Amino acid sequence: MKRSILIPLKVLTWLACLAPLARLVWGAVTNNLGPDPTADITFCTGSTALNLLTISLAITPVRKLIPQLSWLIKFRRLLGLFAFFYGTLHLFTYIALYAAFSVPYMIDDVTKRKFIFIGVAAWLLLVPLALTSTNWAIRKMGGKNWNRLHKLVYLAVICGVIHYWWQVKPGVLAPMSITIIVAVLLISRPMLDLWQKRRAAALKQA
Repeated sequence: MKRSILIPLKVLTWLACLAPLARLVWGAVTNNLGPDPTADITFCTGSTALNLLTISLAITPVRKLIPQLSWLIKFRRLLGLFAFFYGTLHLFTYIALYAAFSVPYMIDDVTKRKFIFIGVAAWLLLVPLALTSTNWAIRKMGGKNWNRLHKLVYLAVICGVIHYWWQVKPGVLAPMSITIIVAVLLISRPMLDLWQKRRAAALKQA
């Protein structure tokens, strides 16, 4: 893709990714975050992190299905870092507004409340991915090792979905849509790899 088109697309991506944060800031300034501002901040940051992580996972399958969209790979790192950014805001919301920076409270919560435990696990899985998201890290680690490490994103998104399910009340099906999307994306990856191998083999024989 031409640089003249890529730059405006990246600017739009930045604006789209920052929109949820802007909404929260505007809501705080205007005192319009609903009857439970803490819950609103928690849900917005958590859902945005999970949505952006899911979109970043969708890039590879889309590229394999539609080679003309191979330029989408240039946005995967940006989306992944924004997912980590919102995940960190989500965690900090819990630390500051729910736990009030109390370490004993947080330790007790992590050990006794499974949705807190799995949520922290999801964030911890994203930490090494965010720290190694630079070209320098790829060169130092080598492409194969870097790819192996970044497969943790699959486990992180699964933990994120479980965190969502365990957080809502029994019978609430709000997490169902993102669960289906994540499941399709994860299942599609090995299927698309197999399809590509068979296609390449068929072309060689032709």
